[in-house]
Amino acid sequence: MSLRTSLYSSATTLTRRAALALLTAGLAVTGTAHAEGRIRIAEQFGVVYLLLNVARDQQLIEKHGKQQGVDVKVEWTQLSGGSAVNDALLSGAIDIAGAGVGPLLTLWDRTHGRQNVKGVASLGNFPYYLVSNNPKVKSIADFTEKDRIALPAVTVSVQSRVLQLAAAKQWGDKEFNRLDKWTVAVPHPDAAAAVISGGTEINSHFGNPPFQEQELAGNPNARIVLNSYDVLGGPASATVLYATEKFRSENPKTYRAFVDALAEAAQFATKNPEAAADLYIRVNKAKIDRALLVRILKNPQVQFKITPQNTFVLADFMHRVGAIRNQPKSWQDYFFQDAATAQGS
Repeated sequence: MSLRTSLYSSATTLTRRAALALLTAGLAVTGTAHAEGRIRIAEQFGVVYLLLNVARDQQLIEKHGKQQGVDVKVEWTQLSGGSAVNDALLSGAIDIAGAGVGPLLTLWDRTHGRQNVKGVASLGNFPYYLVSNNPKVKSIADFTEKDRIALPAVTVSVQSRVLQLAAAKQWGDKEFNRLDKWTVAVPHPDAAAAVISGGTEINSHFGNPPFQEQELAGNPNARIVLNSYDVLGGPASATVLYATEKFRSENPKTYRAFVDALAEAAQFATKNPEAAADLYIRVNKAKIDRALLVRILKNPQVQFKITPQNTFVLADFMHRVGAIRNQPKSWQDYFFQDAATAQGS
């Protein structure tokens, strides 16, 4: 069994042909409303998608759909990287996108006044670590042309945007993209395998749980170079869910069932971290040490809640450096207004 498989046996991304088929199918239905009771959700890899795992395993969307008087059919797709997720949402291949705040802001800006893509909810607060196995790299100032930093999508992913914000704090806004030339798009499972094994050009990875913790446990040279919470000024919702205004307005009962299901999933994960760990391993067929996963879920910095927190720091930065043209006045500009997420930031 390969190292990649032993890390995460379900980490199979769509091939280019499969991704093209998905987008082509979506293009055929773009602009065509479908009736209440169907929702297509795209998730990615990692513990940050645990609430979706819980909702899927416990059929919470279907449960809350029935409470709304609708039999909801849920379709799941797994992609890698905010760019692929955004393409799928714009093509009409999916209804709910799961990705970082960076991809959300990119699409909110791109569709402003048209499809009006906005955030639906947070998937919780998680610290994201930039990990390196290069003993010479102790801060982002130590990276050179000999290093390669893996992240899910170059310049688009939330990891990429946080890295840019860190660079701007280090060298000034004009140098915000100083490290971009050394970043490469690699799915989290593959990047983690590279950092743990060593010996490849990819010696660093800006990832998410559990891959970052596996790297720290699996390679004695691996160290945390950067913590996203330090860059953003505290706990922050790095991974979120978002949709088009059209889907939300034309499917109010299905949409409500989805949000209510997320809220119930968040309560379950908060109250039952060990059961949530078992569920994650089962749903994802993940080859991960259970004790390590439980420690991740019990980390005080990990908070399962659907209300977005501390997202505006990144939004303001992205506008300031020209990454988005439209200037958000607050987080409410790029999130739909719902009672369940009313106390966001």
